[in-house]
Amino acid sequence: METSEQTIQQIERAIRKVAEKFPEQQEATIMTDLHLRVTQESGELVTFDDDDNEINRAVIDQWIDNKDEDFYESVTTILRNILHTDLHDMVEKMSILRPFSFVLENDDHEHIAELYCADGDTVILSGDLMPGLDKELDDFLNNLIKE
Repeated sequence: METSEQTIQQIERAIRKVAEKFPEQQEATIMTDLHLRVTQESGELVTFDDDDNEINRAVIDQWIDNKDEDFYESVTTILRNILHTDLHDMVEKMSILRPFSFVLENDDHEHIAELYCADGDTVILSGDLMPGLDKELDDFLNNLIKE
């Protein structure tokens, strides 16, 4: 899915509204995750707290009635990019007790992906860390067994 500039702006606006509810000067809120729930049919991006209370709701026009089979993979990539680059500083200043995460869910409340972990020492890696590692380990074990 090709992401339009309007889509990026709509997502950034939605996440900024969430961050406004947790300003830096405020005492840290105890929360472990912010759940971003995306609905493919309606294009809604709804943010919930740990207790399933709605924090913010936005409609991403490009996502309305999107029928792409890889929809959630594309959304994961888009959200990660925005959270890790454009909005990184703002998210890090949110007054939520560390560590907390942004988690992507589908409209059935099923976990799709961890998007961002706000904990100074934690880094989330996506994709293949070492391509071919499984094959190398299998070869190594096979050689070990033969000996």
